Amino acid sequence: MSIKEELDSFFESEGVEYYAVLDYGVLREINGNIMKRESFTPRSVVIFLIPYYTAEGKNISRYAVSKDYHIIIREITDRLNERLRELFPSSSAKGYGDHSPIDERHAALIGGLGIVGDNGLLINEKYGSYVFVADSVTDIPAEQLGATAPAEIKECIHCGECRRACPTGILRAEGDSCLSYITQKKGELQEWEAELMRRYNTAWGCDMCQTCCPYNKKAKQTPIEFFYEDNIDSLTEDTLKMMTDDEFKSRAFAWRGRGTVERNIRILAENEK
Repeated sequence: MSIKEELDSFFESEGVEYYAVLDYGVLREINGNIMKRESFTPRSVVIFLIPYYTAEGKNISRYAVSKDYHIIIREITDRLNERLRELFPSSSAKGYGDHSPIDERHAALIGGLGIVGDNGLLINEKYGSYVFVADSVTDIPAEQLGATAPAEIKECIHCGECRRACPTGILRAEGDSCLSYITQKKGELQEWEAELMRRYNTAWGCDMCQTCCPYNKKAKQTPIEFFYEDNIDSLTEDTLKMMTDDEFKSRAFAWRGRGTVERNIRILAENEK
């Protein structure tokens, strides 16, 4: 099989439909120190999208309904890197998701995997903006991996829906933080921040600029089984108490600690009062 057929077969087995191979030289390196710690020189990148939408969250963002997405990113990139080493025995590769040496959104855009929305998110033709971007950086020459030339970055239709829906106004240049960021802050919140959480009933994250987006109206659910396992649709005091430490650590909201989540739940409890 050709290298394209090999990659097509691999990603099909993972439930991943959208990927691209790019020369490292055409990418935006934003964390160069990451690669300085590696023992190889980057020459190519395999960038791909992991769709995650399965269900609505009652008071949490859709991406947090399932277990921590970093788990599946690590699993897929590990398997991809193993497959690349089988195809190129002397090669090296390292997988990333979120904390990458490159601007992953930019890589996905010039890889032709989607367009950029006014909310700053990458929007895929099938899964909308409900996708995570992951990548494997390799020292395999780009031409040997079948790299494509960078595509022109395309934008959304600028309908204004996300700007109008933004709770804090940051997308309208009227604020300096988004509601999702507010839910992830540590310590005590200001009253206006807590009031926003109560008004929009969110204990973690914010999907307002996504749920209103016309590109997301027909977004498909993910075919990846991981996102259907151990789902929760809301955060409550009882839900949190029932989680063991290991179960809590497996959630996307765990990185800010139990204290932050407990505070958010207390804030929402004011609505009941």
